[in-house]
Amino acid sequence: MAAKTIKVTQTGSPIGRKSDQRATLVGLGLNKMHRTRELEDTPSVRGMINKVAHLVKVADE
Repeated sequence: MAAKTIKVTQTGSPIGRKSDQRATLVGLGLNKMHRTRELEDTPSVRGMINKVAHLVKVADE
């Protein structure tokens, strides 16, 4: 059975943000505007998304 995934798209720029927020985007695989990644829906990924919620858009699948 396939694990549930979520689609995360970067909508905001990390310029002028704290370094930990920039590192969180890189950890999610997002380092350029409008880049989309499909990630496994785990509590750790959800926590990373919550940390940079103002910079990303999430679509559940």
